[in-house]
Amino acid sequence: MGVNRRSFIKYASLAAAGNAAGLRPFGALNALAQNSTDYKALVCIFLYGGNDANNMLVQFDTSGYANYASVRGPLALPQSSLIQLGAAPNFALNANLPDIATLFNANVTAMVTNVGTLVQPTTRAQYLAGQVLPVNLFSHTDQQLEWQNASQSSSAATGWAGRIADLTNVAFNPNGKVPMITSVAGDTVFCNGVKSTPVSVSTGNVFNAQCSEGTTECAAQQATAQALLTFSSGLSLVQADQGIMTNAYGYAKTLSDAVQSVTPLQTVFPATGIGAQLKQIAQIIQVRAALGVSRQIFFAGVGNFDTHQNQVALQGALLAQLSPAMAAFYAATQELSVANQVTQFTMSDFSRTFQPNSNTGSDHAWGSHHIVMGGAVKGGKMYGTFPTLALGGPDDSGSNGRWVPTTASAQYAATLAQWFGVSAAQLPTIFPNIGSFATNNLGFV
Repeated sequence: MGVNRRSFIKYASLAAAGNAAGLRPFGALNALAQNSTDYKALVCIFLYGGNDANNMLVQFDTSGYANYASVRGPLALPQSSLIQLGAAPNFALNANLPDIATLFNANVTAMVTNVGTLVQPTTRAQYLAGQVLPVNLFSHTDQQLEWQNASQSSSAATGWAGRIADLTNVAFNPNGKVPMITSVAGDTVFCNGVKSTPVSVSTGNVFNAQCSEGTTECAAQQATAQALLTFSSGLSLVQADQGIMTNAYGYAKTLSDAVQSVTPLQTVFPATGIGAQLKQIAQIIQVRAALGVSRQIFFAGVGNFDTHQNQVALQGALLAQLSPAMAAFYAATQELSVANQVTQFTMSDFSRTFQPNSNTGSDHAWGSHHIVMGGAVKGGKMYGTFPTLALGGPDDSGSNGRWVPTTASAQYAATLAQWFGVSAAQLPTIFPNIGSFATNNLGFV
């Protein structure tokens, strides 16, 4: 049986250089970065588990809220607790998103509504007839993959960020010392390309690349790693991966050297997992010039939004982590004078049923609402078509509020990709189904 690249690295368990050769294809590295003139970055924040967008963005007008409250029952948030959006007064945000509301009203954050995986524009009638649908709707694993690969098939091995890197890295980063894509949330198909490979960064170990498992253990791991790096047995597996691990050590040194040369960021990030991830990304952006890159894509993640029970408390706690972390990251981009050049955006498996289940929770659904933030965002607006919140209504795929998306995840991603610098000619390669939709640019950035 063959062993793939990922398995090889997993089995090697190399912790030398702070696990520099032990995680993803280029290892878990420490982080860093700095200045360049023509620079842009995309920052994906994946809300794992399926964020209930029905309780993130709520209709606030009298009739809209009354309908919401009557259907949501125990999941309904008190109207008095919601944060009305000054720029869109018929809508309000969850009480745990005050920073997002402030930045929406400041026109640097937009909401994109009822987005989901689609092969082609789809109506309720077409869904019920089973016409041309994404694979395995309502499945966590499949829908996470389909949001990330933008091919509406969970079998695709590359992600849309990875395909962007395949097509643009040479043009945008000809002198880059690190890959275009960095994940601070582990291994993910979003980052995978055919020709390009991402780097995986471990958060919380910013300033050097050192093993932390003890002198004896670290020395042994370093020796093992170096032996593997120079080992030539004729095995194609080892020979193929020598270059990967050599690169891991090289990247670790490049990043470590870069971060030593800059003043630490003054922006204070919340002491949460997503706060640490976004801080790490900001530190990498800070030393971008030293890394020789003018385009970067980052992947972060937070969860678990799979709220089948006790939803109000569980989701509220997660949103309370997300809001200040995104706001702190935006503040850091202002500190670094790149606020107009860096765009954050959320993705998630799916939303959740509008009708609650019997455990004060909600179940897997489809169309969802997403947050886009940055100085280049045409904020203070909602994009897409907000669904008709009626059980069994025109936007319900069934009878309990699984909204049929009116905007495709591929359209959402293609809008971000074009801002990043992807050409119209490159779009079909990155987003195979984009030609099925009337527009490939939603205009929010």
